[in-house]
Amino acid sequence: MNHEIIDSTRHWLTRAVIGLNLCPFAKSVHVKDQIRYAVSEARTFEDVLADLETELKYLAETAPEKTDTTLLIVPHALADFAEYNDALHFADTLLKQLRLEGELQIASFHPDYQFDDAAPGDIENFTNRAPYPIFHLLRESSIERAVDAFPDAADIYERNMATLRRLGHAGWQEHMARGAGIKP
Repeated sequence: MNHEIIDSTRHWLTRAVIGLNLCPFAKSVHVKDQIRYAVSEARTFEDVLADLETELKYLAETAPEKTDTTLLIVPHALADFAEYNDALHFADTLLKQLRLEGELQIASFHPDYQFDDAAPGDIENFTNRAPYPIFHLLRESSIERAVDAFPDAADIYERNMATLRRLGHAGWQEHMARGAGIKP
């Protein structure tokens, strides 16, 4: 079952994140096979935090050449976006408790992701929508190198919004269905 969860996550990463260039930094670590896909079996918030702690420690202790970033996929918990969003506060607190703030950071993805200023159905939310709740663990040093190499990093958010507006919901569904054996 985990291979299906990872395959679905990889499809999202390659079609949406890399395929639409939503994150210009993702392709490099994907091509170099430096992304760790960790599937949490947690069904409770507390167990999710325990898995998050394990993965934060693993990433901090692992050479970037081996694992530069981790996607902690949570298929059995935090299905409600409000609950997931609340969990992000505790995730950041955990990062501070482990004294990894400034070394690692956590980005968020969820099937029902919604920006504060957006309506639930707004296409712009899809920049952070993934097949499962995901905690994306990133190295600060990698982000700094990527931003140095991409001079217009501050414009990524606006460019992503424009890309999704151009696609629209139908275009998004069609784009994501390609290569996944799904009919649009």
